[in-house]
Amino acid sequence: MSSASQRQPWDVHRLPSAEGRNVLVTGGNAGIGYFAAEQLAATGAVVVLGSRDAAKADAAMASIRSRVPGARVRHLRLDLADLSSLKAAVDKLDVDHLDAVIHNAGVALDDPPRRETADGHELMFGTNHLGHFALTRWLAPLLSAAPAGRVVTVGSFAARSERLDLDDLESTQDYRAKRTYGRSKLAQMHFGFELDRRLRALGSPVLSVVAHPGGALDSLTPSRSPVHMTNPGQRLRALPAGLLIQGKHAGAWPAVRAVLDPEVRGGQLWGPRIFGLRGRPRREPVPSHMADLDVAGRLWAASGELTGADPLLGFR
Repeated sequence: MSSASQRQPWDVHRLPSAEGRNVLVTGGNAGIGYFAAEQLAATGAVVVLGSRDAAKADAAMASIRSRVPGARVRHLRLDLADLSSLKAAVDKLDVDHLDAVIHNAGVALDDPPRRETADGHELMFGTNHLGHFALTRWLAPLLSAAPAGRVVTVGSFAARSERLDLDDLESTQDYRAKRTYGRSKLAQMHFGFELDRRLRALGSPVLSVVAHPGGALDSLTPSRSPVHMTNPGQRLRALPAGLLIQGKHAGAWPAVRAVLDPEVRGGQLWGPRIFGLRGRPRREPVPSHMADLDVAGRLWAASGELTGADPLLGFR
C-alpha cells in the first residue's frame, strides 16, 4: 500500500477489498453482528456467521445475499453457552486459515431471575466472556495460519462505569442484571487487551483489538427484512436520540475497521468518534481501569479455571 493511500481518511462506505480472507462473526445473525457481516461480505471476504439458530442464520444470509450480489457467506452452528461444544464447532469451519474473528455474540438480560448456562455459569458472563475465552483456544491454530490474524472483541460503552468483583465474577452473591451485563462486557474487554499482551510476549503475529459500538439503538437501524424491521413511526420517535446515539449498522463500523484497517495495531481500542457514542470509528485511549494488569491477570487465571482452556496454547 502506498503512503498516499495510507493518508486517505477511512471511509466506512468504501471499504478496502478483503478478497481471499476468511472472517468469523459470532452472533452474526442479528444486530451489530449482522451488519458487520454484511459490510465485510461487501469487501469480498468469506464471512461465516456463528449462530446457534440455523433459521435465523439462514434469514441473515438471505438478507446479505439480497444486498451484496455474489456474497460468500455461510453458517457455523456455534453455541457459546455450551463450552464442551466449541472444539467440535471449530472443527467444522472447514478453512485452512482464519484471518479474523469478531467476538460479538452476547446475551443481555434486563431483569432477574439469574440464569445459568448448561455448564452452570451465570448466563451473561458465561456466554459473553467465558464462551469467547474458550472459543479463542480452538480458533488459535487457524488464526496463526493466517498472514496477519486478528481477534476483535466487541465490548460495550456500559463497561466504562463498571468494575469487576473478582470474588464474585458470576454474580452468585449479588445479582443485578444490568450490572452483571456491564461486567461481562468489561471482562471481555480486559480479555482482549490481555490477550494482545500475551501474544506479543509469545512473538505471535496475531493481533488482539477491542472495539465498541457506542450507543446503538434498534429504532435508528435501517430495516433488513426479515432480520430487522423498523417502521416509520419508530424512526420518527427515535430522531431526537439520533443526536447522541446511532443505529446498529453504524455500531458495527469500529469492529469492521478493526478487522480491515492495516494501520490498526494490537492492544488498541476503537469506538465511535463523537463522545464514544456515535459517528465514524476512531482510536480511543484505553480507560485506566481496563488497563489494570493485576485485574487482567487474575481474570485470565480465573477464566482458565472456569473453562478448562488456555487460549495461548493454540498459538504456540
